[in-house]
Amino acid sequence: MLPRDAEIAVFIDHLDDGHAMGHKVIAAEHPRYGQQATRSSLTRITEAGHLRWIKEHLTVEDNTMRWVTRTYWSRTRRSAAWWEEFARQRNGRIVPGDLRPGLARTDEPELPEPEPEPRTEPEADPESRTSYLTLAAIREAEPRMRLSEADCRSLASLAEEWLTRGSTPQDITRAVTDGLPATVNNPGGLARNRLENRMPPKKAKIRQKPAPRRARVTRAVMACMDCDADERTVEIKDGMCPDCRAEFEAAVAAEEAGLLDAGYVPDTFLAAPDAVYEVVDVPRRAAEVRAAAGLPPRPERAL
Repeated sequence: MLPRDAEIAVFIDHLDDGHAMGHKVIAAEHPRYGQQATRSSLTRITEAGHLRWIKEHLTVEDNTMRWVTRTYWSRTRRSAAWWEEFARQRNGRIVPGDLRPGLARTDEPELPEPEPEPRTEPEADPESRTSYLTLAAIREAEPRMRLSEADCRSLASLAEEWLTRGSTPQDITRAVTDGLPATVNNPGGLARNRLENRMPPKKAKIRQKPAPRRARVTRAVMACMDCDADERTVEIKDGMCPDCRAEFEAAVAAEEAGLLDAGYVPDTFLAAPDAVYEVVDVPRRAAEVRAAAGLPPRPERAL
């Protein structure tokens, strides 16, 4: 693998899942290489068995259907037969998440997430709970509020509700003891009255994000890395259709002959571009390269 190819491969390896994978997008983000250099390197990386473009037909939970193109990346070099089997095994797979196209990975096995086992809490002694202990400690903080064990037990559920709503034991103590009269004849009754009347509001419920829709892959076909044509209408070999293969070989020949600077970075991709840019007509440039190599004009594809 050429040093440039290796550099772009490392760049791809650090991209997030779902990242767009066209050569124009990669070139726009890579600090060193332009579109032609990136396109050539992506082709060689694909030929080496690290990348494949696969179109997947998805049937979503709401019974809608769509095609998405994913670019599968493997750190390990894979044979054409391995990729064909990989595409075949995509059929029937459940796809969770937001169903995005773009970069996806193959090296990690796709294992179902384990179902969490229900967690059972041991039955706690009422006298060991925070609510009970908070009430029992009030007698030490304020002698006029000497709550009996029976008071603490009967009031524990109210104190528990305070804690559930985000209050602290100090909040409960403060609510029960602040501004007491000089003499308290019924500490239990007064504590109940205050815990009920000064109950803090319930916390506002946080709106849960809707669960991501799931889909099932109902068909998977190999696609051309460059033009997105797929094997339903054209032969795909090593990730490319014949037309794109001929165009790539013509571009490589032009680069080797010094007619094309693969390392050129357009001004629009630089951090501080000049005030005036030269607009490059990429389709026209590709047609010129094909003509220079003696190739016929590329037929237009129906949209």
